Amino acid sequence: MRNRSGMSLFGRDLAIDLGTATTLVHQRGHGIVLDEPTVVALEARSGQLVAAGQSAYDMVGRTPSTVRTHRPLRDGVITNSETTQAMLRNFVDRVTSSRLIRPRMVVCVPSGVTAVERKTIEDAAIHCGARQVFVLEEAMAAAIGADLPVHESTASMVIDIGGGTTDIAIISLGGIVNTRSVRGGGQQIDEAIIAGVRHAHDLLLGDTSAEKIKQAVAAATPLDVPLSTRIRGRDLSTGLPRTISLSSAEVGDMIEPVMASLIDAVLAVLDLCPPELSGDLLDGGAVLTGGGALLLGLDRRLQRELGLNVRVVPEPRHAVIRGAGACVDDFSALQRVLVTAPTW
Repeated sequence: MRNRSGMSLFGRDLAIDLGTATTLVHQRGHGIVLDEPTVVALEARSGQLVAAGQSAYDMVGRTPSTVRTHRPLRDGVITNSETTQAMLRNFVDRVTSSRLIRPRMVVCVPSGVTAVERKTIEDAAIHCGARQVFVLEEAMAAAIGADLPVHESTASMVIDIGGGTTDIAIISLGGIVNTRSVRGGGQQIDEAIIAGVRHAHDLLLGDTSAEKIKQAVAAATPLDVPLSTRIRGRDLSTGLPRTISLSSAEVGDMIEPVMASLIDAVLAVLDLCPPELSGDLLDGGAVLTGGGALLLGLDRRLQRELGLNVRVVPEPRHAVIRGAGACVDDFSALQRVLVTAPTW
């Protein structure tokens, strides 16, 4: 379908990976056009949007009393509908040139969301200008983005570790055979580091500092060459700034409960896998996607615990949006993995 200028009316169709930590947008024919933190800055009194994305993230912990920063999603679920709609509208306006043509949207959701939570996400997409909304489970999107043979009878396993949720799924014949969604991902690791540093060193860290520690030295298994980093925080006894040194071994102990919970969730999915598909997994193994897949040694830890070959896909942060983008780029081939939301 084309307008008078010859441009396809579907040329602006979008795929959105609305994550707890990061939001990514894929535009049909253009690839990933937006990759920014899921953070907003609001006027304290009116609640009006001041900034969204990277510009709002840069304000975290630095705003005056008249402005507050906020993450509108928690554990992959929208906690504030109006703020999320304002943020999405800001993002969509940045990547589209006109509001005259309303795009179709593919929106990714965690596997474990309730019907009410899913409808909240669909409504947010409708209110930011979508003509029609298609819902895609993040585990399926990650599998497509990882180039797994999702439509074949051979089983594929994906472990998608996002900012707020971890989705584990076994996929065969274009559908999810067994899945489990655990509330908590990279954000839960950050919280474990904050709590651990507070308990061990009586030092208060912010979210940004915890994320830096995670990226620098956090590891899921002991490293052959230990790492260390220095971090600043506020001494809870004196109220003064203080700098400490943290080792990868110490941080590893802090995040071990999160690792144990992740492994238990993966084992629970494998326990319910049909025997015919279990054999396929021994041959094909599992893939790690999402930002959490970048945690040092995680693939080796899972491989040891599960007895399966585990590999990290290239650019794991983009696996979900690559899969959702593939659905936007080729609706006819991949529409059967999508769920259509009501058109308003």
